[in-house]
Amino acid sequence: MSVELELRVRYFASIREALGRGEETLRTQATTLGELRDELIARGGAYAEVLARQRPVRLALNQDLCHESVALVAGAEVAFFPPVTGG
Repeated sequence: MSVELELRVRYFASIREALGRGEETLRTQATTLGELRDELIARGGAYAEVLARQRPVRLALNQDLCHESVALVAGAEVAFFPPVTGG
């Protein structure tokens, strides 16, 4: 049986602009950051476009940069943002 987690998901920079929101609270059965990304992509529309697998996207769990294989925990804050570029 899968456990459903409640997470705070934050979006930054161009991802936030494309989605028209900076954050949301959601319930998920995803167990890793990668599974959560896939779940959001499955929503379609802007989510599928900005979080697509061929696009470089950085992820953080509780403000620490992480690989997509990192396990999610209840009440966590997940952040998605594009790679930072210098200028």
